[in-house]
Amino acid sequence: MRRSALNGSKQIKDTHLHNLEPESKEYRIACDTGLYFRVSPTGKKTWQVRFKDDEGKWKWHSIGSYPALSLVAAKHEASTIFLKLRQNEKVLTKREIELERVQKNHLTFKSLMYDWLDTKKTTWAEKTLKKETQSLERRIISIFGDSDFTKISSAQWLDFFQEMLRKEAIFNRARKLVSHCHNAYDLAKFRGQIGSNPLEGILKYLDRGSKGNMKHVKLAELPKLVQSIRSYSNQHTAIALELLVLLFPRPQELRYAKWEDFDFERRLWIKPAHTMKCGIRHVVPLPQQAIDLLMQLKEIRTPSDYLFCSRDSLTQPMSEATLNNALKNLGYRGKQSPHGFRHIASTALNDKFGKYEQVVESCLAHKKKGVKADYDKATHLGDRVKLMRWWANHVDKIIVEAKLVA
Repeated sequence: MRRSALNGSKQIKDTHLHNLEPESKEYRIACDTGLYFRVSPTGKKTWQVRFKDDEGKWKWHSIGSYPALSLVAAKHEASTIFLKLRQNEKVLTKREIELERVQKNHLTFKSLMYDWLDTKKTTWAEKTLKKETQSLERRIISIFGDSDFTKISSAQWLDFFQEMLRKEAIFNRARKLVSHCHNAYDLAKFRGQIGSNPLEGILKYLDRGSKGNMKHVKLAELPKLVQSIRSYSNQHTAIALELLVLLFPRPQELRYAKWEDFDFERRLWIKPAHTMKCGIRHVVPLPQQAIDLLMQLKEIRTPSDYLFCSRDSLTQPMSEATLNNALKNLGYRGKQSPHGFRHIASTALNDKFGKYEQVVESCLAHKKKGVKADYDKATHLGDRVKLMRWWANHVDKIIVEAKLVA
């Protein structure tokens, strides 16, 4: 029976409701004051009560499905709800009741995550704790925070992280987030809240990013890439990418670089230990080309302490996805990664200065081993000035040559 057949009916009966046909869009039939009969496009029939909440906003409250809940029973349930409202009692939806249960038993994912982060306060540096907390809040807690962590399945986690990897290609960050969540679930396991960890073994089935993280073009293709970078619409990001070409730091080192780290009189970038992979301060000689880029950046700088701050906050560094997305927008998806500029420079420097292996390694801020580790990386500073100048001049040279050929 189509709902139009009910037009003019003085009283809705169970036989009417039983015979109602679905339509292309869901619809509701008013059956009593505030009581509605909902029919979905799939033919599912449910009862809903409509009322205003404490803030005066209309709210739909599901009370059961039909025919499990008959018309008479639904009217009784609706009258009970309106009686509670007149007595200023709070009426919760099934979802709100479930959320209250989860919160009462400390089963929300955000509760678990913050409990685990609390265990890291004595082992992580304050800056690391802050960074990882913000990353978890933005990428994980904002999605799963209010969910019952005991009910998030392995399949849900696999789909979630796989989508993150394929959309943003942030392989290192994703692996860290997986590790943090896995460890948090281990905490729940020791507490007896779960029997098994839903993230156990997940890395075997996620896209691997070790190769993609170092994707790079050949040296002969670098001039075209640099010219594309210089034409990029966002000048801040364009300068950041060209600095990656000239100075080849790890992307994180550039993202966390602050103006206070630069000594322009001595033409040095002094990278603090906490931004370095090896945890040791590193000094980078600045060729003239890098100085020129930094001066351009100063002219358009924000009030932030960071050279490249977040689009959302002056107190946060540029997102790791910003550089990746810029290269994708320039047509280098799967061809060039921010980290890959280190590989290009390393290959060129080793080809030219192979007999000065330790100097090249110092330029790349690679951690020295054995007795060599006792020497400060600044030991080769004089030689590194020459190598950094050579590389910057070589990039200029091959760009000019490429233009002449074109």
